[in-house]
Order: sequence, then C-alpha cells, then structure tokens
Amino acid sequence: MAAKMGSLREKLLSMRGGSEINFDDIESLEDRINCRCSYRCLVDGIVSSWQQLQDMVTKAVEMGRSDHRKIIFSVKMGLALMLISFLIYLKESLKEFSRYSVWAIITVVVVFEFSIGATLSKGFNRAVGTLSAGGLGLGMAHLSQLAGEWEEAFIIISIFSTGFFVTYIKLYPTMKPYEYGFRVFLLTYVIVMVSGNRTREFIQTAITRFLFIALGASVGFGINLLIYPIWAGEDLHNLVVKNFMGVATSLEGCVNGYLNCIEYERIPSKILTYEAYDDPCYNGYRAAVQSTSQEDALLGFAIWEPPHGPYRGFGYPWKNYVKVSGSLRHCAFMVMALHGCILSEIQAPPERRQVFFNELRRVGIEGAKVLRELGGKVKRMEKLSPVDILCEVQEAAEDLQNKIDKKSFILVNSESWEIGNRATKVHRDGQLEDLIDFDYDEKRILEHKSRSEAVLDLRSLPSSGAWDSEKPSPTGAASPLQVEKQMFWSAGISALNGQIMESSKTYESASALSLATFVSLLIEFVARLQNLVDAFEELSIKANYKEPNIGQVEEQNGIFSRLHSKLTKQ
Repeated sequence: MAAKMGSLREKLLSMRGGSEINFDDIESLEDRINCRCSYRCLVDGIVSSWQQLQDMVTKAVEMGRSDHRKIIFSVKMGLALMLISFLIYLKESLKEFSRYSVWAIITVVVVFEFSIGATLSKGFNRAVGTLSAGGLGLGMAHLSQLAGEWEEAFIIISIFSTGFFVTYIKLYPTMKPYEYGFRVFLLTYVIVMVSGNRTREFIQTAITRFLFIALGASVGFGINLLIYPIWAGEDLHNLVVKNFMGVATSLEGCVNGYLNCIEYERIPSKILTYEAYDDPCYNGYRAAVQSTSQEDALLGFAIWEPPHGPYRGFGYPWKNYVKVSGSLRHCAFMVMALHGCILSEIQAPPERRQVFFNELRRVGIEGAKVLRELGGKVKRMEKLSPVDILCEVQEAAEDLQNKIDKKSFILVNSESWEIGNRATKVHRDGQLEDLIDFDYDEKRILEHKSRSEAVLDLRSLPSSGAWDSEKPSPTGAASPLQVEKQMFWSAGISALNGQIMESSKTYESASALSLATFVSLLIEFVARLQNLVDAFEELSIKANYKEPNIGQVEEQNGIFSRLHSKLTKQ
C-alpha cells in the first residue's frame, strides 16, 4: 500500500508542479484509503466468521437429525450434573465436606458414557481402583507413622514404587480393559498419602473420597439406565447387520461394473489411500473391513450389560457376533480384490468378458442374495430354514467353472500352448518325434490338462470376434482410457519394428489373465461363504434364535413358482 501511495504522489508531482500540490491533502487521502482497506478487511473477516459459524451450526443440527440419541445423551448428562449439584447443596451434612464434593462431579463427568455397558465398565473400574488404593494408602500411612523422622521419605519412596509397579502391570496386554482402573488407583493413592500426611486425616480422606465417588456413580448410572437407555449390544447387533448389507451391495456393484466395462478415468486419491469416498461399491466392503476396532470396543461394553430386550439370559454370546463379522470380513477381502480388478491398469477386452456374462452375473446375484438373507436373519434373530441357503450360489459357481473348462482358451494366450505348438522332427520312417525328451513326471502332468486342451485344435482357433456366437450383445465398449493403456503398453516396447507383434501378444496375454483373476476370485468368494454360514449357525444356536416360519416360506415359494411358471408359458 505504501508503494501505491508513493506512486500516486510521484504521478501528481509529474502532472502538476510540485509547488501547486498540497501534501497535507495527499496524506489525508492516503489515510482515508488505508481506513477503507482496513474496514474492508474487517468486514470480510466478519462475513467469513459468520459463514463458518453457520456451517458449524448446520453440521451440528444435521448430526442430531441423523442420530437423535446424541441429543438425548447430552440432555441426560446435563440432568445428571444438575442433580448431583442439587444433592450436594441440599444436604446439610454434606456441606462440611464441600471440599470433597468435586469428586462426585468429576465421577459423573468421567463415568457417564454413551452406552450402559460403557458406564458400568467405567464405574466398576473406578470403584475397584478407589477401594484398593484407599486400603493400600491406609496401610502405608500407618507404616509411615512408625518411621518417625523418616516419614516423608518413606511416603515419597512408596509413591515411586507404587507408580512404577502399577504402571508396568497396566502395560500388560490383558490388562488393557482395566487401564482406567489403574489410573484411578494411582490418583487415589497419591491423594490419600499426600493429603493425609498434611492433615493427619488418612482414614477420613479415603472414606470421604469413596463416598462421593459412589454418590456420583449412582446418580450417573441411575439416570443413564432409567431415561432412554442406550445399549452397546444393540449397536453391535445393528453394526453386523449393516456390514452384511454393505458387502452385498459391493459384490453386486463389482460384478455389474466389471461386466459393463466400467473404468475410472482417474482413480480417486481417497480410494488409493483407503479413505472414505462416496462410492457405494467401495464404501460397502470398506466399512466391513474397517469395523474391527469398533466391534471390539462394543464387545467390551456389551458383556457388562444386564439382560435386556431380545438379548435375554446372562452370558449372552456377544463374542459370536464378532466371530460372524470376522467370517464376513474374510469374504469382504475377496470383494475388495474384485474391486481391485476394476481399478487395475490392465483390463480384459469387453468381448472376452461377454463370454462369461450370464454365469458371472448369476454368481454375483446369488452371492449378494445369500449375504442379504443372512443379514436379515441376524436382524430378525431367526434361524436358517431347512433348505440349503448355499444351493443356488454353489450351482451358479459350478456352471461358471464348467464354462471356464469349455472356454479356457480365452483366459490364456492359446498360441503359446505347449500341447499345440511343440517342436517336432521327422524320423527316417516318417514318424514325428519330439525334440525334447520329456520324462515320466512331465508326461503325467500333461495327462491332467484341462478338457478343452484335449479336444480343441489350437492351431485353428477362431478370431476374437467369433469366439462366442451365442453370447449376449455387449453392454459396454472399451473406454478411451483402455485404448490409451493398450497404446502405451505397445509404445513402451515397440521401438524396433521387429518387436511390435511381440508387445501386442504380451498385452493380450496379460489382459486375458486379468479376466482369469476376476473369475477365480469370484469362485473363491463362493467357497468362503460356507465358513460364514457355519459361524451364523453357531450364533443362532447359542443365542437361541427363534425358528423360521416354514409354512410362510413355503407359501411364498409356491406363489413365486406358480407366477414364474405362468410367465414362462406365456
């Protein structure tokens, strides 16, 4: 700004004589311009802050609308703090202990958690830590008094020793759920030893602290349990159901996207760094794979909760929910790999994908159907029906495997097959003889080649345009990105004229193998479903799920079968 004012002054001096210009007017003009700029910056800052405040309020309101339990939990927290403060000021007998009342308020703030299980877990840790530390503190205080003039040194050494051993034990892996209890233990012990040594009221300090902590924990737990209780077990149940539906959506999206030759022109960086992204095919399996820590936390809280609602009986098998989710995650890894085939640099041409169009699509539909049915069974807490739930998807996988046996030449570079292109020489008697003398093991391996190798004349294979005359019309064509990939692949090797054909064959072989990868991953997914069904059946038995309404299922199946028969006749 100073540079601009200087240039303004120089222009005025050049345009008019210096004697005719009033420099006081120029300085006042500069001050007005500076004031305007400062005012403009101030206004822009106020407007920007107001917009940020509006955005924050909008997000807060949207968070409350998406999950109304968060608003209820906040109301319960305010009510608990109000009630504990009211009780402290109401009781005359508690006024003399007002210096300890802060522990009741701190207990409400710390113990009051979102779910009942988390509140019980923290309350138990706080109670055990306070009691054990108070007892140990009283014992060490009595010993310190016997030390005479070494009392303070004894207290300091005891604090160091207790802090060392308790912290070291807390780091043991199995003690992780009780970490909060160890922290409370250390805090209580130090307060009892230091405060008691100053006031000589060791017993009163320990007992008063415990009573106020018990008061705060009782108020917090009572309000959390009696007013719209939020259960961690129910959240774990709903999370498992959500993961089933998400993986099913991802499976269908991957299969349909691959058959429709959908490709990303540019893969989003959030997918490459495994971050949340608004892609249902990606978010479905990502949520299932990433929910391990959330499930473990909910499991740790759910085992503390008393029987409630449909989760009746003590020792409810919450661990089996995590086991079912682990089996689902094992299947979700295959869906992640299928999505990786869509994101890969080397893609199979559309005409080759169309050869297995019907079989791949059927496996995807039936696999997603199994996942949704299992998710619905978990949601309704219902056992499986006597009919094998995997019958249809396994039959679809077998049809796909049979199609692969018949059309396996599409999945590899058939021109390089050893069985069709083996070098030979002519005997004197006119018979052909191999140039290479294969031993017995190699002959035995060749006897187990696939059926298509034994019956096809590999030297007279049809061109790619006539590979499958009975396939449906393609639903997608090669994208410009795929053409660029092919040109880039070829351009990287074909600097010499003699290598152009070699580079083309290399890319063709790699693209065919990418189709084989997708097919094999889908069949592996079907194979992993059996472990998922076994885990669900174990859960349904231990959790005492209700029996399915077989009559209603048979009636629905009968209606659909009759409708299907009428449509086929027409």
